[in-house]
Amino acid sequence: MQVDEGITRVFQLLGKRWTGPIVSVLIGGPAYFVDLCRAVPGISERMLSHRLTELGAAELVVREVDEGPPPRVSYRLTEAGAALDPALKELAQWAKTHLPEARRPADC
Repeated sequence: MQVDEGITRVFQLLGKRWTGPIVSVLIGGPAYFVDLCRAVPGISERMLSHRLTELGAAELVVREVDEGPPPRVSYRLTEAGAALDPALKELAQWAKTHLPEARRPADC
């Protein structure tokens, strides 16, 4: 028996720390960088930037520059990224049912 190739590819991307929470925040709609940082407790600005770059390369997230003043950068899910919504809702429900609560990390 061997693990499914699709599962391997999904967890190589979404299994990285912080990626799931970032996507779950963006499911609610576009967000500015600072708002994402506040919404994902414990993530550093550097790590958030790195994960957003990875998600952009995977074509799950689009970076949009809002001409200012001041100029601001927002992020939104692509159609492929938004299609993760049902799977993430199922995982969240599974976690509520089967995983004990963990302590919440400090905010960024």
